[in-house]
Amino acid sequence: MFALFEEAGKFQTGRVLAEAEASAQIELDSGKRVKVKAANILLKFDQPSPADLMREAQALAAGIDLELAWEFAPEQEFGFADLAREYFSEKATLAQQVAVLLRLFESPHYFRRSGRGRFRKAPAEILQLALVAIEKKKQVLAQIAAWAAELAAGTCPAPIREQLFKLLFKPDKNAPEYKAVVEASRATHSAPLDLLQRAGAIASPYQFHWKRFLFENFPRGTDFPALQAPAIRDELPVAPIRAFSIDDSSTTEIDDALSVQALGSGTVTVGVHIAAPGLALQPATAIDQVARQRLSTVYMPGYKVTMLPDDVVQAYTLQAGRDCPAVSLYADFDEATLMLKETRTRLERVPIVANLRHDQLDALITEEWLRNPAHGAAEVPDFLAGLREPLSFLFRLASHLKSLREVARGKPENFNRPDYNFRLVGNDGAEPDGSEQVQISVRRRGAPLDLIVSEAMILANSSWGSWLGELGVPAIYRSQASLAPGVKVRMGTKPLPHAGIGVKSYAWSTSPLRRYTDLVNQWQIIAAARHGRTAALAAPFKPKDAELFSVISGFDSAYAAYNAHQAGMERFWTLRYLQQQGIADLVGTVVREGLVRADDLPLVLPVVGGADLPRGARVRVKLGDIDVITLDVKGTVVERLDVAPEPLGADEDEEEDQAAAGPIAIAVDVNDTEEVATAAAENPTS
Repeated sequence: MFALFEEAGKFQTGRVLAEAEASAQIELDSGKRVKVKAANILLKFDQPSPADLMREAQALAAGIDLELAWEFAPEQEFGFADLAREYFSEKATLAQQVAVLLRLFESPHYFRRSGRGRFRKAPAEILQLALVAIEKKKQVLAQIAAWAAELAAGTCPAPIREQLFKLLFKPDKNAPEYKAVVEASRATHSAPLDLLQRAGAIASPYQFHWKRFLFENFPRGTDFPALQAPAIRDELPVAPIRAFSIDDSSTTEIDDALSVQALGSGTVTVGVHIAAPGLALQPATAIDQVARQRLSTVYMPGYKVTMLPDDVVQAYTLQAGRDCPAVSLYADFDEATLMLKETRTRLERVPIVANLRHDQLDALITEEWLRNPAHGAAEVPDFLAGLREPLSFLFRLASHLKSLREVARGKPENFNRPDYNFRLVGNDGAEPDGSEQVQISVRRRGAPLDLIVSEAMILANSSWGSWLGELGVPAIYRSQASLAPGVKVRMGTKPLPHAGIGVKSYAWSTSPLRRYTDLVNQWQIIAAARHGRTAALAAPFKPKDAELFSVISGFDSAYAAYNAHQAGMERFWTLRYLQQQGIADLVGTVVREGLVRADDLPLVLPVVGGADLPRGARVRVKLGDIDVITLDVKGTVVERLDVAPEPLGADEDEEEDQAAAGPIAIAVDVNDTEEVATAAAENPTS
């Protein structure tokens, strides 16, 4: 005797070996023996054979008209054999009964299961909805197949093109567009990105990187809502000084300026003057909400996305020819020994007499000219000649402060690596399209203007950080426990030492127009300047304020994303430079096994043939294909250029480790002195 039974949603047949009251031993065609509950056995028969029965039943099931079967089915619950007699004939064969069972089981939209082998037909209104859904699903499947065929043939359908970045980076795996890409990828045995690129979905490599960044970080675009910069209401005294800023020509957010007083008196006062949007902008206002959402200006070669609208920036920027509201740190130094005597903070208006542009002046403001006024005097414009003495003192002071930090740091800052400037010819600050001619130039670390600004900003950030800590006013600090490998810079609300810079505490406060952390700290500094010892009660953010931790968390995440984009765009334009200049080979240094750093370009690339070369070896590398979508270029070592390479220095070790590992940790405006120099002091890989 044979039996047909249901087990785990499947119908099986086999020979009955033994039966008990509640179960039976059944041998399947495979020879396997199973114990089946009696309730699961739907049919017992002597002939035909199980295999023949199932073969005939499956053929008959395919021809059963579901609509007709549904019409014949009774309103009440019924068994499959009952419906077989209604549908076929009163003497429905065993194969016809099993055919009905199979057909009913696979059609839940027409018939609902009520038990083993028993069913109830679906209500008419539910059936119609199900049929509509089934038809829609068929259409979707047909659409997926059509899109997949187009992709495989090298054409990208418009709906897929419109969802390119969502499909690649945040896909809805149930969406038909995603399923079409997956199906086409499988059919063509290619990765989705390669498939879409061949299909023409990526028209511009630059736009691919830019729009991906916007998709992930600015899904609503980069335009600002209509905002008006509030006026500063405070009656601020005008400082009796002449201050000047040092920035790149393209800088519009002029956050900081410097002044020098009382040269020749024995005690020189250096002023660090920071633009004061915090005197007008307040937490939880519309402009603050915009700044807090963005958290920082985003930098990239030839373009930037500012944290604040340009109209707001221009209201508070330290523009030459104006008395600009500022938060000023005054530091008194012994003119002979350069020992720091005292610091104080003032809220005031500062006359800005000049906006110096280092890219125009680096060749003139040299160490030789600062130490010897006769050197190059004929080439120096008159307005700059009047600033030689203040600049000379600031350079001498900066060199001294740097040496003190190096002592506290425990080792010198050995920044032998150059920085690179990117210029897109004819761009003029407009959004690039990727076709621009790119120029890459070297900017030496530690140039006089860089050093002056760097040390002045470190002085201000460390002094204000310590002062707020003494007053018990919370702020956002950057700290680093030690220079040991793997010890990272962290952000927190306590004034802890920063080993990388060599200071007791460090609170970013000098770029309130560009970084939200600096704006937050400026609010706290303003409260301290106004209220002194009671500032902790009057400051916008109180000790253990959850808002501060929220700002830190958001800033860390946004800054990392902005930094990654900056690093990616710098690599993009470096690869475009190789293409534009037709560079087929380059000279570089082995930084670790299989990696070479170019000597004259900001580029680290994997190479073949360098496995046995020591770190620090100089080699000539032949470049392979360049892919500006994946930002990939590989090379082959074709020549060893040295015999006994000198070992890399300690800081160079750290730098090459970072270069090999990925993007740097500090995102900066590559054209801005304060950003580049301060980041370089904080992190040797910036």
